[in-house]
Amino acid sequence: MPLVPPAASRRSAVQPFIAMDVMSAAARREAEGARILHMEVGQPSAPAPAAVIAAAHVALADGRIGYTEALGLPALRRRIAAHYGERYGLAVPPERVVVTTGSSGAFNLLFLAAFDPGDRVAIPTPGYPAYRNVLTALGLEAVEIETTAAARWALDPDDVARAHAERPLKGILVASPNNPTGTLMTPGALDALVKTAERLGLWMISDEIYHGLVYEGVETSALAFGGEPIVVNSFSKYYCMTGWRVGWMVLPERLVRPVERIAQSLFISVPALSQLAAIAAFDATAELETIKDGYRANRTLLLDRLHAIGFDEILPADGAFYIYAGVRRFSNDSVEFARRMLADAGVAATPGPDFDHQRGHGYIRFSFAGATADMAEAMDRLADWLR
Repeated sequence: MPLVPPAASRRSAVQPFIAMDVMSAAARREAEGARILHMEVGQPSAPAPAAVIAAAHVALADGRIGYTEALGLPALRRRIAAHYGERYGLAVPPERVVVTTGSSGAFNLLFLAAFDPGDRVAIPTPGYPAYRNVLTALGLEAVEIETTAAARWALDPDDVARAHAERPLKGILVASPNNPTGTLMTPGALDALVKTAERLGLWMISDEIYHGLVYEGVETSALAFGGEPIVVNSFSKYYCMTGWRVGWMVLPERLVRPVERIAQSLFISVPALSQLAAIAAFDATAELETIKDGYRANRTLLLDRLHAIGFDEILPADGAFYIYAGVRRFSNDSVEFARRMLADAGVAATPGPDFDHQRGHGYIRFSFAGATADMAEAMDRLADWLR
C-alpha cells in the first residue's frame, strides 16, 4: 500500500496577503505588455537617500561584509537611540534597541519572545493582515476588535478591557498611523491604551513604521507615556529602504536577552551592508522631506479626485501613504471590483478583506507612494472606467 505523502503544516494555513497577490497579478499583466499603475503595495517609488547609497558603496569597497552581533551593529543601535532624543525628546538607552530584518523580522522575534502558544493578542480591524497571519502561524490567537468612526478608527481601551474580561489577553498591538487607513491616534488615545495595557498586565506593542509620514495631527511615540511599551519601526517607509530589509525595536530590558537568543538562531544577524548604510539615513532628512512633499501632493490629489469620481466614504488619511475608501456605491465585492479595475483600467489596488474580514468587502486601499504623474493618470483612468 503506497505511503501517503506528508502534507503542509496546519500552521501554514493562514490567509493570503492579498496585496502581494494583486502585485503578482499586476506583474503578469505587465509581462503581457500592459502599462499598470501601481497603487497596491505600500512601497516608496523613490530610491534610498543618496547618503545611504554612498555609505553602502564605501562598505562594499572595504571588501568584507560579514556577520554582526545578533542585536545589531553597536553604531547603528546608538544612532537609533539618539534619534529618539532628536525627534521625540526621549532618552532611550542603546542597550534597549534591537536591529531587525525589517519590521517583519521584528514581529517574528517579538511574538516568539513575548508570547506562548495559545496566548491572545488584541489587534484592530481594519489593520495590517500580517499581524493576524504571523500570530496564527506561531500558534497564537489574534483577537480582532472592530474600530469605529466614533473612536477615529483607533482601538478603544474599553473594548480591549471587555475582550480581556471575556478571556484573558496577553498583549495589544496597534499601528499609528494605521495601515490601511492612514489614521493617526491622538496622543490622548495612545496614552489611554498604554495605561490600559499597564493596568491589565499586558504587553503593549506600538508599530510606528509610518512615523515621519504624518500630514495632520501630532506624531507621538508610545514611549512617551511611561510604562513598558514595545516599539517597532523600520527604515522601509519614511527612509525609502524597503528592499534593504532593516528595522528595529525598542524593548523593555527584560526582553532584550530573550530576543537575542532567538535572533541568534533564526537570523544570526541582519545584513551588515544594510546596517552600515542605515546609519546614514538619519542624516538625509532634507532629501526625505522632499520625498514626503511628493506624498503630500499625492494625498491632496487623491482626496480631491476620488471624491469627484464618486468615492463618498474615505477614512481619515492623517499619515502613511494610503487612502482607504468605500466602494459600496460601485460594488458590494471589493475583491471583484479590484480585479476588474486591474483588468479594465490597468490600476492595481488592494481590496479591503486583506485588512478587515467582516467589513472589508465594502472598501479598497489605494497607495499613493508612487510618482504624482502616475497618481494623476490612475485617477483619470478610474474616472473614465466608472463613468
